[in-house]
Amino acid sequence: MPTKKAGNLAGYSILVTGGGTGIGIGCAMEMAADGAIVTIAGRRAEVLQAAREKIESVADFGGGVQIVTGDVTEEQDVEAMIAKTLEATGKIDGCVANAGGGGMLFGYESMDTEEFMRVLKLNVIGTMLCIKHSLPHMIKQKSGSFVGMSSLAGNVTHQWFGAYPVAKAGIDAMIRNAADENGKHNVRFNAIRPGFVATEIMQGIMHDSEIYKSYIANTPMGDVAHAEDIGQLARFLLSEESRWITGQCIGVDGGHSLRRGPDFTEFKA
Repeated sequence: MPTKKAGNLAGYSILVTGGGTGIGIGCAMEMAADGAIVTIAGRRAEVLQAAREKIESVADFGGGVQIVTGDVTEEQDVEAMIAKTLEATGKIDGCVANAGGGGMLFGYESMDTEEFMRVLKLNVIGTMLCIKHSLPHMIKQKSGSFVGMSSLAGNVTHQWFGAYPVAKAGIDAMIRNAADENGKHNVRFNAIRPGFVATEIMQGIMHDSEIYKSYIANTPMGDVAHAEDIGQLARFLLSEESRWITGQCIGVDGGHSLRRGPDFTEFKA
């Protein structure tokens, strides 16, 4: 649960894609608690409405929460997300491109090509479209911070994860290049690499399973993250406190990246 912050994001207008659940709502709650007007985007209006009510019920904030439905793989939907964000203050001070996800677990010898492409499109194209349509506004403002949601899987092997590690490594490369290109505009780009986060999507991994045990065994701090752990870093990266940080891909994984990836062999298709 977020606590009252310093108000460093007061007056900021921020877009969080995939903002209705999991890491997305964790990010939105932290930013709202710090004074931002947060626009949460996702595909299901009822999920976003529930998220807005939850944020407003627990976050002591001076900003607000807006919702907008859409799919980050559809360009016109991303344009609508940006337009909604601009309604709040006429600016877009930050964007957290959180919408993404994995898919079925395959070895490359039996890879489903359509599934591979779907995961690449959701993660890589979805992030690219968020950059494409938020960046012109940030360049015009001569300020802005963009946070891409990468993963531990982008730099530590995750057997059988197919397109997911490839997609997250692609986000890392995209973020670094965008940072290099746009530093002259005072627009910053960074990525977050979460490890195991206790969200709805991970609830299917039972604590007594070999998969869960493999996460814990390979995490020096011996536990898993919560969504607010990711949200707190995202909040920092959007604020002026991080004004001299750009082009970085930062792990929030309890040290898991020091060891090896989890063992999902039992789920391999």
